[in-house]
Amino acid sequence: MSERLNISSNTHWEDVVGYSRVVRIGNIVEVAGTTASQDGKVIHENNAFEQAYFILKKIEKSLAQAEVTLSDVIRTRVYVININDWEGIAKAHHEFFKDIKPVTTLIEVSALIQPGMLVEIEASAVVKG
Repeated sequence: MSERLNISSNTHWEDVVGYSRVVRIGNIVEVAGTTASQDGKVIHENNAFEQAYFILKKIEKSLAQAEVTLSDVIRTRVYVININDWEGIAKAHHEFFKDIKPVTTLIEVSALIQPGMLVEIEASAVVKG
């Protein structure tokens, strides 16, 4: 049986809710819903592209802590509060995944955890070999 690796980003929400940023068991890796927040503050409040780009960089760094790369990502899920923001989010997603092409889902939701958050992204990965 594979050992479980929990990776924290030390955010306030992880302790409040009781979750990890990344969990890896063997070759399976899951990244929790990730938002454009830093030090408890929402960044790029009015720009879905910039939020998505920031989030995907954050996911890339989190995966690296689990010795995983974006090329191992097989699925992303994108939650957006305004479906009309899809083009900017898609542009950011394309910049990271244009050659990898994981399956993805884009879902409009009524709100995210903090005002100003426009998008939240989670990822699933399977490490090769």
